[in-house]
Amino acid sequence: MRHLALTLALLLSPTAALAQYTPSAGQNAPAEAYAPKPTADGKVRFERLKQAPAKDGHGNAAGNQYDLAVDGAFKGQTVLILDQVGNTLVNTRAALAEKGLSTVVYPPGLTPPVRELQSALQKSCELWLISTSQPQLTDDHIRVIKAFFDAGHGVYIWCDNDPLYADANRVASALVPGLGMRGDRYGDLVVGLAERGSAGVAMGHLITTGLEHLYEGVTIATLLLDGQSEPADSLYGGKLEQPGRAWDTAIPAGFTPLLYGSAGNLVSAAYEKDGRRLVIDGGFTRLAVSWDDAGTARFVKNAAAWLVNAERFREKVAVGAPR
Repeated sequence: MRHLALTLALLLSPTAALAQYTPSAGQNAPAEAYAPKPTADGKVRFERLKQAPAKDGHGNAAGNQYDLAVDGAFKGQTVLILDQVGNTLVNTRAALAEKGLSTVVYPPGLTPPVRELQSALQKSCELWLISTSQPQLTDDHIRVIKAFFDAGHGVYIWCDNDPLYADANRVASALVPGLGMRGDRYGDLVVGLAERGSAGVAMGHLITTGLEHLYEGVTIATLLLDGQSEPADSLYGGKLEQPGRAWDTAIPAGFTPLLYGSAGNLVSAAYEKDGRRLVIDGGFTRLAVSWDDAGTARFVKNAAAWLVNAERFREKVAVGAPR
């Protein structure tokens, strides 16, 4: 009966109403342990255990059942990646595959022609851009990306320290006017939960499900919202008035901070407005050389799951989602 009650709760809860989400959706530190149990019809039922979740070596709940999405939830869906940098994506692609997401990668120097990009996006549920220092996209490419975004499909913009955000800023500002990245601050630390104005991981967002500790990246860019600017010394490693405190930056409607770096700068944020979703991040080194640091794999999987936008597209993108 307890298992039946849990199953019904998953179907009826507004935060986990879609079948692709785990019972931990929206919880940074799940209080209860769950064991996934495959059912005869190919779905997953979660059995509640009378214990707290085990922790991994970084202090986050251990096990894919504490990710945002159930393994295999998006089987048959494709993430299109425009990789302008060339760092290894082996771990990233394997992590997305756990959630059923296949990946198509255009490597550095092989930016698809506009019509090919348009065709590839028609077969994709979301787009990732990993930006380098020189523009490689034409205005027509960006118009195609904007049409994809305006249709409700997720876009993940990755950049890094100055100058590794050329196309990132062009695309970001086209999709959300005033949005961009700037600067070069040394980080290389693991941050905890952002509580009472501290730097760290946002609490309560679907993307930060299962994350109490997150590695910020090595040298990182700072996210600027709505055309905001910050003093250059702050953006480029100058002395901070309040180390460890989140910078007092106004957050425009639609944005949710996801990660404040150890310097207090905004490193990653989610945007959701009018049925459209975007994530922008100033530390792409986490995808490669820092993959094994705290929380990276889960953050990437959660962000990809959120960007699928199953709340909008439902059974078109998610296995077992309600019609």
